[in-house]
Amino acid sequence: MSIDHDRLFKELIQTFFEEFIVLFFPTMHEHIDFRHVPFLSGELFNDVTAGEKYRVDLLVETK
Repeated sequence: MSIDHDRLFKELIQTFFEEFIVLFFPTMHEHIDFRHVPFLSGELFNDVTAGEKYRVDLLVETK
């Protein structure tokens, strides 16, 4: 039986996003409106200066 750790970790972050921010980024917590936190997936970013591409698995849009 194989465990999909990546999927489980993403679900954990989504479920406990505010608690994650409080624990790991406490100074940012007060600046985020947690009533608006849609999760986006599969984003691709280009680093124009280095010419490299980066893929983000889980992205949160905050206000």
